[in-house]
Amino acid sequence: MANNNTFDVIIVGGSYAGLSAAMALGRSLRSVLIIDSGKPCNRQTPHSHNFLTQDGKTPLEISNIAKEQVLQYNTVIFKQGRATTGRKIQNGFEIQTQSGDVYISKKIIFATGLKDIPPNIEGYSECWGISIIHCPYCHGYEVKNKKTGIMANGDIANHYAPLIANLTKDLILITNGKSTLTEEQTNKIRKNNIKIIEKKINRIKHENGKMQQVVFEDESTIQIDALYSSPDAIQHSDIPEKLGCQFTEEGLIKVDDFQQTTINGVYACGDNSNKRAVSLAVSNGSISGVHINNSLALEDFG
Repeated sequence: MANNNTFDVIIVGGSYAGLSAAMALGRSLRSVLIIDSGKPCNRQTPHSHNFLTQDGKTPLEISNIAKEQVLQYNTVIFKQGRATTGRKIQNGFEIQTQSGDVYISKKIIFATGLKDIPPNIEGYSECWGISIIHCPYCHGYEVKNKKTGIMANGDIANHYAPLIANLTKDLILITNGKSTLTEEQTNKIRKNNIKIIEKKINRIKHENGKMQQVVFEDESTIQIDALYSSPDAIQHSDIPEKLGCQFTEEGLIKVDDFQQTTINGVYACGDNSNKRAVSLAVSNGSISGVHINNSLALEDFG
């Protein structure tokens, strides 16, 4: 077991990816510290789907079960808090929390996720994750055959359209301003009986996050039950950037096939470096844990 504040691995972020990594490491007798702020981006989502054995459970239920199972391994410690700074030191890394605690490890995993930046539309944030959704695989079945909108433009709208049209024929596309679709994309979307509305949205009327009406700037309205949207997002933690990790054009942490970043000994898993999905977060969390254990084993073996 780690002495005081020194561990084999520190995991910043204790949701699906972080807990998955911790399980692989805990089962390998590695001393692990998980630091988690307790503010996952999906905390408003009522149910999680498309994850075997957990389909339909709330995100909190899934993470609570995972946490309980991971903490059965006595080399794993979970601390509530927010990691604020990190730096490379000799033979490892140092992480400091908001409360001033300092911890040291040989390797570090960032499972810190992303922070969604909702558009400046009244009612959007209240509906996000409930009736405004981003993933047809995670939520599409629950709103199949309902009056549905897509709020997107250009290539993103063109990507969404065929996926959502497979789930409902009562579908409209809202570009929230002048369309940037190509002529070919526009013709194909209209050929599939999807109306394109180029008006800007003013507000969304809802009841407890369940959409009732979309109100445009000219005060015209449409009634829909669900709206697909992919808001902007930023990294939840700035520590990877300050450590020198490289990022992709999409703003994700750049990782290799083993979830290692461009900084040796620093790993990233979950939404901060991969496409959003619970199952994928669990998968690449496990990959990062396994690879770190292999790396530590080789180092110890000499």
